[in-house]
Amino acid sequence: MVTLNVIATLRTCYTDKFGVPRQSGLVPSAWGVVEFEPTYRRAEAVRGIETFSHLWLITQFHLVSEEPTSLTVRPPRLGGNERRGVFATRSPFRPNRLTLSVVKLDRVEWEGDLAPRLFVSGVDLVDGTPIFDIKPYVRFADSIPDARSGFADEPPPHLPVIWGTESAVPDEVRIIIDQTLAQQPQPAYHDDTGREYATEIAGWRVKWNATAGGARVNSCLFVG
Repeated sequence: MVTLNVIATLRTCYTDKFGVPRQSGLVPSAWGVVEFEPTYRRAEAVRGIETFSHLWLITQFHLVSEEPTSLTVRPPRLGGNERRGVFATRSPFRPNRLTLSVVKLDRVEWEGDLAPRLFVSGVDLVDGTPIFDIKPYVRFADSIPDARSGFADEPPPHLPVIWGTESAVPDEVRIIIDQTLAQQPQPAYHDDTGREYATEIAGWRVKWNATAGGARVNSCLFVG
């Protein structure tokens, strides 16, 4: 019997799983904070971590509650209509629902009741994600320039985002919204340009329409 201990929780700007980037680093401004469980909330546990620019987070898709009924999935990059083996994809619908993400380490907070805390960016995980382990990203071992990446060999295109509404959203939040919607987070098989989507990002409820040419923000309201 294998037992995994949750060592920390990741707090992020994505309180709704719809809209979360499909890979880490695609939305560079998407922030997160690693908050350790009391057992691991000790400065010596992260001593020296500030000398690394990026970290691996080993986590779990904790909001995926249903057990997989098939060992094949429909990757969004293939339009959501073509099946691939689950172990040939990064789908959340997989045994154990484990994830592996690279994030940028922006700073370490050494003082305070919750210290140490790790402030990271480029996250692709929803708020409240449990963390099982953290490892430093090592450039010579973790970067393979001539690696092949199958059907995901190139990053998705960044499409234009147009704001069709006035909003008091802060600039730093608007950047996250723009970078997120530019990835077209809606299901790939949807082709109804009249359909309105909604998600919550950094405390703001965003509604938008998606077209082949980009996204149009219809409203953006603060919900806390």
